[in-house]
Amino acid sequence: MLAQTALDPQEALVCTMVLVAAAGDGISDREIGTMAGLVQTLPVFRGFSKGRLQVATDSVVALLLKADGLAHAAKLIREALEPRLRETAYALACDVLAADRSSDQDSLRMLEFIKVELAIDKLVAAAIERGARARHQLLPAIA
Repeated sequence: MLAQTALDPQEALVCTMVLVAAAGDGISDREIGTMAGLVQTLPVFRGFSKGRLQVATDSVVALLLKADGLAHAAKLIREALEPRLRETAYALACDVLAADRSSDQDSLRMLEFIKVELAIDKLVAAAIERGARARHQLLPAIA
């Protein structure tokens, strides 16, 4: 389903989320749940099924195992997304990272890679990142 030569915009958004989730120790159940929830609830994913999410995720992981997979994935994402959807892609990546709650340096480097590859303005990126942190805050434990 996920073409190695081109992505549709929804696949490109999924690809961006998977890049962040796959960085570090691999994709956690929490990240999978976050991606599934975003696909099920956001208007940009209207018509994109949960099954299609699984196929796209598996395809992205397979692509990343190739020698030039990361560079190729970035190129496919850029080509598939118009500038306003690149900000959406970055926001989705931030949500996946924030939901994981155990961000490591590899994940943070991947987020930086995505920001550069998608040419996200620094101020826009900072606002998106702060919004993701705010959405994924936890309540303090009640004693």
